[in-house]
Amino acid sequence: MANSVHVKLAGHPDNPARFHQQVDVTLTRQPDGSLQAAYAIRGLNIDLRIPTPHFPAPADALWRTTCCELFVGTPDRPNYREFNLSPSGQWAVYDFLDTRERSPSVPECTAPDILMQRTEDLLQLNVALTHPALHSIAQGGNRLCIALTVILEADDGSIAHWALAHPPGKPDFHHPAGFALSLGPSGFRPSLWS
Repeated sequence: MANSVHVKLAGHPDNPARFHQQVDVTLTRQPDGSLQAAYAIRGLNIDLRIPTPHFPAPADALWRTTCCELFVGTPDRPNYREFNLSPSGQWAVYDFLDTRERSPSVPECTAPDILMQRTEDLLQLNVALTHPALHSIAQGGNRLCIALTVILEADDGSIAHWALAHPPGKPDFHHPAGFALSLGPSGFRPSLWS
């Protein structure tokens, strides 16, 4: 049986005033352990730069423009994995040994499935991540800590950030405080990672 949670992401206090979007994410854990993430960005009252569709493939620096992200780690280890998920269909996966300490090895995991839908007032990114892509970072742990983030770029090049939780100061998606959601055998709940 699938298990779901719906969360609203908070805009960073320093976001430019022209960004008034509402950003929601619905996470659904499937019986096979895979995870579906549906990012919904509403209030497209500005012209966003949305990357043009590409053949699904890994690519770097996707976070420099409109992009959705998902970070996953465990409460008892400092390492974590970052997924960059672009409306273009491109993606990137990075492993970190500790906060912002990127692993020199390239993660081996199944490519995420990404489907983008756009209407006049809604940009939606539906993503499917396999169980091994999520749990290989946990190294046998049964509880995951999750951070969800979104970056939006306007037509003038200005950038705004959304996350489950923002630490004080400038936007920092790698800060442990952002891993504000936990997924364990009994489902989703506030994170144990501090």
